[in-house]
Amino acid sequence: MSAEFDVRYTAGLARLHLSDEEIAKFQAQLSQVLEYVDKLNTVDVSSVEPTAHANPVFNVVREDAPRDWFTPAEALANAPRQAAGLFAVPKVIE
Repeated sequence: MSAEFDVRYTAGLARLHLSDEEIAKFQAQLSQVLEYVDKLNTVDVSSVEPTAHANPVFNVVREDAPRDWFTPAEALANAPRQAAGLFAVPKVIE
């Protein structure tokens, strides 16, 4: 499969109408990218430990501590409609 076919096929999938000059330009760029990938495939990485991030990632979260919150009565105090201790809202699905 040639790079030109890939460019035309990909452009067709994206519904792009490319001129012959654009296809030639993208074909050259695609060839350069594929050559670089081939270079990367020759590098010995057997001693490199797999990693998900280049820098260590830590979860920065606050300490989980209890705090004052609304009571059910306070939460429903401004509700336009309520029923059985719950918010009553109009039906939106038929």
